[in-house]
Amino acid sequence: MRVRDVVRLSWGTLIRTRLRTVMLLLATAIGVAAVVMLTSLGEAARRYVTAEFSSLGTNLIIVLPGRSETSGSGLTLLAGQTPRDLTVRDAIALERISAIDKVAPVVLGAASVQWGGLEREVPVFGSTASFLEIRNWSMERGQFLPPGDPERPSSVAVLGMKLKAELFGDTPAIGEWIRIGDRRFRVIGLLATEGRTIGIDVQDVAIIPVASAQQLFNTESLFRIITSTHSREDMERARDEIRRVITERHQGEEDITAVTQDAVLATFDRIFGALTLALAGIAAISLAVAGILIMNVMLVAVSQRTAEIGLLKALGAARRQIMTLFLAEAIMLSFIGAMAGLLVGQGGSWMIGRLYPVLPLGPPAWAPIAAVAIAVTSGVVFGILPARRAAALDPVEALAGR
Repeated sequence: MRVRDVVRLSWGTLIRTRLRTVMLLLATAIGVAAVVMLTSLGEAARRYVTAEFSSLGTNLIIVLPGRSETSGSGLTLLAGQTPRDLTVRDAIALERISAIDKVAPVVLGAASVQWGGLEREVPVFGSTASFLEIRNWSMERGQFLPPGDPERPSSVAVLGMKLKAELFGDTPAIGEWIRIGDRRFRVIGLLATEGRTIGIDVQDVAIIPVASAQQLFNTESLFRIITSTHSREDMERARDEIRRVITERHQGEEDITAVTQDAVLATFDRIFGALTLALAGIAAISLAVAGILIMNVMLVAVSQRTAEIGLLKALGAARRQIMTLFLAEAIMLSFIGAMAGLLVGQGGSWMIGRLYPVLPLGPPAWAPIAAVAIAVTSGVVFGILPARRAAALDPVEALAGR
């Protein structure tokens, strides 16, 4: 029996039993669509987080107060001790490390920003002139914080464009005096950068000198210190030097966590990679269910088509040819259902992407291939039993309908 004949006979059977065919196609399509959509969500989460951290800048080492312990002994807490705060002087000390290019101390808080009777509560960053270059941000108009002694306060501020639009509208903001909290600042620049950083809309922030922010929020401690190295090769050496310098300044206590940008990205990449695989595995279970459904329905079909099978055997069809016919039906059902599922899955991902444009939706390259492969494989595996049962029928009894 030629391949063309097998395809024609199998296709004719699928057309004649439309209800059964549609039911089996639907089961397979749902499974494949689930794999595509769930892996799209997992991959979108991974891409989103990766983009968020990549937007922080390049060759970054972030210094946080408090040490990440792996032993879990908790002796420091039992002794009633707390980690020493990071200070501006700590940041100044890090500037002397040869592997480090730039250092930006950061204070973060929230305060009301007022101008002309309008008021907004926004996040307020306190930092230095290096912050703009470290973060790879750009200016729309004016200038960023001027260089100078980070321990001297200055009454200047840089605003995000969204904050500027809501306070000033079409009125030029450069040179105007605004009130942040209980202090006055002169606007010297407007940020052009868009996006989010540590969950904050860059367009909706005010940035002031770090010493001014410490006065505004009545604190000497820093939220974190952000450093950049000259090259990626310098990152490990710079991290070790940061730990050494801060430990010396904190009376021999290593009470900070220095995290490289690559380490953070690698950690999140592993986490969301595992999440995507888990989601794909959960969705793939539905493909196994679809395969079982194909097997059960085709077992019923064998009993309904005994006369047809008997006639084929009487005409000389071999056992192998009968098996081929039934396996061809299962493969065609699985493949067509998989193709329909791919279309539905891609369409569903597109719709979710339109509803949540912040998520870069799209399945990983392996997901559609794996989904189709699993669907066809399940069709073959679960189609073997009905095919063998059909091939084992006695032609005389089959013609008699027994």
